[in-house]
Amino acid sequence: MEIFRVRFSALFFLRPLSRIPRALLFVLFLCCALAPVANAAGPRVDATTLTGKVMCGYQGWFNCEGDGAERGWVHWTKARGTLAPGNAKFDLWPDVSELAPDERFATDFRHADGRPAEVFSSFKRATVLRHFEWMREYGIDGAFVQRFAAGTRDPKFLRHNNTVLAHCRDGAEQSGRAFAVMYDLSGLGANRIQHVMDDWHSLRTELHVSDSPAYLRHRGKPLVAVWGVGFSDERKYTLSECAQLVEFLKKDGCTVMLGVPTHWRELKNDAVADAGLHDVLKLADVVSPWTVGRYRDAAGIACYGEKFLKPDLVWCAQAKLDYLPVVFPGFSWHNMYGDPLDAIPRCRGEFLWSQFTAAKRAGAEMIYVAMFDEVDEGTAIFKCTNDVPVGGESKFVTYESLPSDFYLRLTGAGGKLLHGEIPISEKLPFLQK
Repeated sequence: MEIFRVRFSALFFLRPLSRIPRALLFVLFLCCALAPVANAAGPRVDATTLTGKVMCGYQGWFNCEGDGAERGWVHWTKARGTLAPGNAKFDLWPDVSELAPDERFATDFRHADGRPAEVFSSFKRATVLRHFEWMREYGIDGAFVQRFAAGTRDPKFLRHNNTVLAHCRDGAEQSGRAFAVMYDLSGLGANRIQHVMDDWHSLRTELHVSDSPAYLRHRGKPLVAVWGVGFSDERKYTLSECAQLVEFLKKDGCTVMLGVPTHWRELKNDAVADAGLHDVLKLADVVSPWTVGRYRDAAGIACYGEKFLKPDLVWCAQAKLDYLPVVFPGFSWHNMYGDPLDAIPRCRGEFLWSQFTAAKRAGAEMIYVAMFDEVDEGTAIFKCTNDVPVGGESKFVTYESLPSDFYLRLTGAGGKLLHGEIPISEKLPFLQK
C-alpha cells in the first residue's frame, strides 16, 4: 500500500488530475484510503504458540434488556428487573464513552450531573470487536474466551455463548490477536462431562472454531483450556471425569491447558487432597493455577513468588508441562456479596505490576491476566470510568483518578517485561499509548 501511495502522489506532479482516467483515479483513491487502515493494524500476533504471550480472560457474559439476545439483564443485576440502585451485581463501572449509541444501554443509575448511566452488552458485535481492537492498540496478545459448561444445554445460553465466541473470532482475526476456548466447569453436575465433549465436537465440526488463523495453537495443536480441575469446594464432577475430558481432547488433536487451584502441587487448602489430581495434570500440557484473592499486597506477592511460583515451575519442568501463572489487578465483591468495597486495592497499578515482576523473576514464559472485562469481581483491566453513578445502595470502585485505559497500558507493559524489552523493576513503567 505504501508503494501505491507514493505513486499516486507522484501523479499529481506529473500530470493534471483531469487527464487521469476516472477508473484509475478510483482505484488509486481506494489504495490510499485503505493504506492507513492496513498500517494501523501493525504486526499480527504469532498464534502458533502460547509461549511469550500475555493473554486475558474474556468473560463476554453481559446482556442488557433490548440487546437482541432475549435474556434481559444478565450479570449486571442480582435479581430480575432493571439495573437500578440496589440491584447491581458488579463493582466497576465500564467506560462506554467510545461506544456507538446502539451499543449503550441506559440504566436507572445516574451520574453526579444527572445523566443516565449506561452499560454495554457482550451480544453486540461492534462492542466485542472494539475490545479486541483495544487489545491490539495496547499490545495485549489475545484472550481466552470463557465458555461455561453448565449452560451448554440451555438454548438461549448457548445462543449467547456461540454469538460472543463468533464475535471474538472476528475480533481476533481483524485485529491480529489470538483467541482460544476456555471451558469453565464451575456448576457442572455429576456425570455431565460428556456434554462438554459434545460441545467441543460441535464447535470444531459445525462452527469450525479451531480452523481460524487467529485460533491459538501450542505445541503444534489447537489449545483448549479447561478451568476448575481439582478444587476442594465440593464440586459434583470428579477427577476421573476430568481425566476423561483431557483424554478426549488430546485424542481430538488438541493441546490441553488446565486451570487448577493455587495449592495444586501440595494437595491442600483450595485443592483436593487427592494425588489423582497430579495424574490428571500429567495427561495435559499446560498448568495454570488460579490466584485471584490468594494474596492482598506486595508482601503477599513476594511470598507467593518464593513458595509457589518457583517450585511450581520446577515441578512442571520435571513433568514436561508448561506453566501459565495468573495475575490480577485487584478485587472487589461488594455489590454481589456484600464484602468490603475494594477488598484488594489496586494501589494505582502497583499491585498488578508486582505480580508481573514476580512472574518474570520466577522464570515464567507466559502470563494470564484475570480478567479483561470482569467488572463483577472488580478484576477488569479494560476501560472503566472514575465518573461512577452516585446515590442509592450500590457503591462502585474507581481507577483512583487514573485514565480509563491505564490498566490496558500497564498490561501491555507487562508483555514488554515478559519479552525482556524493559528491565525488571518494582517501579511502574512509564506508560505510553
